[in-house]
Amino acid sequence: MIVMLEPDSPQSVVAAVLQVASQYKGVTPRPHVMEGSEYTVTEVYLLGPTAQVPTEPFEQIPGVRQVVRVSQKYRVIGRHKGQKMATTGFEYNGVTFDERSVQLFAGLCAVDTRENVESMMAALERCGIRTTRMGAYKPRTNPYEFQGLGAACLPWVFESAGKHGIKVVAMEVTHPRHIDEIRDALERSGNATGVMLQVGTRNAQNFELLKQIGQQRDFPVLFKRGMGITLEESLNACEYIASEGNPKIVFCLRGVKTHLGDPHRNMVDFAHVPVVRRLTRMPVCVDPSHAIGRADAPPDGLPDIFHSIGQGLIAGASMVLVDFHPHPEAALCDGPQALRLEQLAALQRYTHIVREAYVAVVKNGDGSAPTEVAA
Repeated sequence: MIVMLEPDSPQSVVAAVLQVASQYKGVTPRPHVMEGSEYTVTEVYLLGPTAQVPTEPFEQIPGVRQVVRVSQKYRVIGRHKGQKMATTGFEYNGVTFDERSVQLFAGLCAVDTRENVESMMAALERCGIRTTRMGAYKPRTNPYEFQGLGAACLPWVFESAGKHGIKVVAMEVTHPRHIDEIRDALERSGNATGVMLQVGTRNAQNFELLKQIGQQRDFPVLFKRGMGITLEESLNACEYIASEGNPKIVFCLRGVKTHLGDPHRNMVDFAHVPVVRRLTRMPVCVDPSHAIGRADAPPDGLPDIFHSIGQGLIAGASMVLVDFHPHPEAALCDGPQALRLEQLAALQRYTHIVREAYVAVVKNGDGSAPTEVAA
């Protein structure tokens, strides 16, 4: 059961809901706060045997908008009755993640040298882009391949981000201790930037890691769909994170492994963007680099990666995660799929154009269309 409060409800309303909930044996109330760019919404989830719990005592509390009985598996992330137009957007370190805007996270798949990090950050600053991806911890299929520089690179990555005005760095973690390492390095940098914790496809069902990520409140989460599991299984994994108390999740489609994927690295699954938006309230990201796996271009000159980004954006994605590198031929991880820095401005323009096309034809339920495009 979900008790939905009016936007910007005071804490006294939450307290009243918790007091009523305490009367029912075996029911555990858990508030979830969603901070959007315009207002804050609080929902109280009643967990346990709620079939016999009446809705009327909650509905009579001033400030309660609606009480919904939940039958779906995705209690926290799901789009339930009464939530049709609500997307769990959030703001973090001055950057908004919701369906009204698109954020472009262009950066290094794996951090390798200070010089390459500095070149990437400087290129982002020239384009006015405030978000990036930087891989410090890199799980690889082959144990002898480059595994990332780990915590050693965090100080100078965060220093460079702060120097160039980068507000959010998407960074994969593969162990709970990585969260502490990132937090410590950020504090030592004077919180020069912010970090979005990334759950990679290989850890999509690492449930203990998911719980730890859900229990911390410092960082939002970018969850990548498991490359060899169903969409439902991946959404259930997100529910693990949200049920532990952190609903600030962006769901990322990155292609699925299949013998039918050639000549691309994976089968592009960006047709699932509207499916995820229909089933849940999470913003949706697309990762064309790991779906395509190569920087080749057809006769029109636009790389396959550009075209797949267009497919995701025209379906309603609100975030793009894409690999760049100053020297792809020398990259220590996924060089063949990395775009060059001189292509960044073109990708930014392309993202603008596709987003504007989407805005022109899609109307929200209130008659207005999304208005913002990528930075």
